[in-house]
Amino acid sequence: MKLAATMKIVVMIARLLMGAVFVFFGMNLFLNFLHAPMPTGVAGEFFGVMASTHYLWVVAVFQVIPGLFLLFNRYVVLALALLAPVVFNILVVHILIAPSGLLVAVIVAMLWMLVFHRHRSAFSGLLQKRTED
Repeated sequence: MKLAATMKIVVMIARLLMGAVFVFFGMNLFLNFLHAPMPTGVAGEFFGVMASTHYLWVVAVFQVIPGLFLLFNRYVVLALALLAPVVFNILVVHILIAPSGLLVAVIVAMLWMLVFHRHRSAFSGLLQKRTED
């Protein structure tokens, strides 16, 4: 099999996995079907504030909708743009507050980078020094 065909399959698998992860964990923020215990320490305080202010629902929306876009292979570039800050924040939280989940955060970031690399040409306009007036 050619490298291009193999990479196309790898990116499709990465897109589907990332979509499934964000839909699953985003829906868990709404429905709490995993019944995970509240984290302790600073992570618990951070999560508690986000839960009590319902900010987690906003985070859930920005996980579920782009996750569905990825699963249905529609608006993939928009999904990547919406998920970029989510993935960044997941990494930062697990680096600074809850290092126990860092491996999963890194895997999600790698999946995002794989899919982004396939669609990088759609983002080329963001990296222009100047725009036409």
